[in-house]
Amino acid sequence: MKIDLSGKTALVTGSTSGIGHAVARGLAAAGAAVAVNGRNQAKVDAAVATISKAAPGAKVRGVAADVSTAAGCKTLVAALPEVDILINNAGIFEPKGFFDIPDEDWSRFFEVNVMSGVRLARVYMPAMLKRNWGRIVFISSESALNIPKEMIHYGMTKTAQLAVSRGLAEMTRGTAVTVNSVLPGPTMSEGVETFVKDIAKQGGQSVQEAASQFVKQFRPTSLLQRFASVEEIANMVVYVSSKEASATNGAALRAEGGIVQTIA
Repeated sequence: MKIDLSGKTALVTGSTSGIGHAVARGLAAAGAAVAVNGRNQAKVDAAVATISKAAPGAKVRGVAADVSTAAGCKTLVAALPEVDILINNAGIFEPKGFFDIPDEDWSRFFEVNVMSGVRLARVYMPAMLKRNWGRIVFISSESALNIPKEMIHYGMTKTAQLAVSRGLAEMTRGTAVTVNSVLPGPTMSEGVETFVKDIAKQGGQSVQEAASQFVKQFRPTSLLQRFASVEEIANMVVYVSSKEASATNGAALRAEGGIVQTIA
């Protein structure tokens, strides 16, 4: 299978690093014109340069905007009025005990992880339906199904993404527009690598030992028994963004290494 996204425009939110950056690279390599997004202009410019180098000839641009706010989403849309592919990747996580999570954190997590995708889908989806082609992908998490006790507020937002994604998919009936979610498991992105390094430092371990121990302790059902790479997650996202994935709609696609112990 050769995925060709030539002629398609893709927006990947939160794509200056991590899974989002890998997805942007993958979409660019498949021929899409890709818009990289992040809050910091310098990081956006650096990400654009990196992707352009990795995919020579690719059309890559950057838009600095904070999609966790309504104003930031408006800024982004003003710079990029229409897209064929919307990857709602922007998100935050933070391990914190339930009794220590203040109201402000619940609201902040919901704004970043859920409302960013809601606001952008509300703008971009009508034109997709009118053109009769489009892809919207929410980057959720296995934590949407296995709510982690160490960050319940994060799990809540990831479950909410599944609800939004499935609801939007219902609106595409009879069209060539699809809306899906991808559920990564523990993935060695830059943010997670920093988190693991902190654990290693606290425990007097190597990063490799800390990573292995984390999976065994907090995700013991993992069949992969390791952190996934960002490229492994991006491969799933690029596929579901393609015309070859036309029969996949309203799905929660698991790329979590078998952590979730169900057959559906």
